Amino acid sequence: MAKLNQILAIEKGIKTRVYGEFTDLHQATQKPTLMNGFHKSYQSRDEEGETYPAESQKVQYMASEVLERVAKGLAELFDITATKDWANCVARANVVVDGRTLLEDVPATYLLFLEKQLSDLHTFVTKMSELDAGSDWSVDPGTGLYKTDPTSTQRSKKVQRPITLYEATKEHPAQTQLITEDVIAGTWLTIKYSGAIASPRKKVILQRIEKLTNAVKFAREQANAVEAPDKKLAKEVFDFLFGA
Repeated sequence: MAKLNQILAIEKGIKTRVYGEFTDLHQATQKPTLMNGFHKSYQSRDEEGETYPAESQKVQYMASEVLERVAKGLAELFDITATKDWANCVARANVVVDGRTLLEDVPATYLLFLEKQLSDLHTFVTKMSELDAGSDWSVDPGTGLYKTDPTSTQRSKKVQRPITLYEATKEHPAQTQLITEDVIAGTWLTIKYSGAIASPRKKVILQRIEKLTNAVKFAREQANAVEAPDKKLAKEVFDFLFGA
C-alpha cells in the first residue's frame, strides 16, 4: 500500500503521459484518411490490353483498438486519481506553532491552499511602503495615523532698499542705489502624516507568516504520509461506456 505523498509524486507524470496519448488519438481519429483504406486492382478486357499495378491505402486506426487504448490509458489515470482523492478524505494534520496547536485536524487539500495563500500574503506585506526612517514618528490619537513633530522652515522674500553711495554736497546731490535683500517673511510649520507600516511591525508580521508557513508545510507532509488504499474504479466506468 502506497503513501499519499508517493501517489502525489507520480500522479503528474501519469496525467501528462495519458493526456498526451489521448490528444494524439483524438486528433488522429478526426482524420478520415487515417481511419479508412482501400485496395484496388485493374483487370483488362482482353489479354493484350494495358496493365496497371494495384493500388492500396492501409487503415491506420481502427475505432475498436483506439477505444481500447483510450480506456487503458484513462483507466490508469482514473484509478490513481481515485486513490489520491479517497486518501485526501482522511489525510489531516494539526498546524502547530511554537508548541501550540493553531489549527486542528486540517485536511491536506486545505493545507495546500493555505500554503499558497501565505506565500501570496508574504509577497503582499513585503512590498508594503514603510515609514520614512529619516523621521521620528508617533501615533496621532485623533486620526490613528503616524505623525512627526512640527518642524519650522523660514520663508524669505526679496525686498529693495536704497543705499547712499555719496553724501550730498553743495555742488552735487547725493548718489543712491537700490539693492535687493532677502528678508524673513514668515515661517512654514510642517507636520508630516503617514499611513505606511512601521518597519519593526512589518518584520514581525513577515516572521509570523514564515513561521506559520513552515508549520503548514510540516502539517501537510504529515497529512500526506497517510496510507492510500488502491482504488480500482475505472473498469466499471469503461465497461459501461465501451462495452458491447
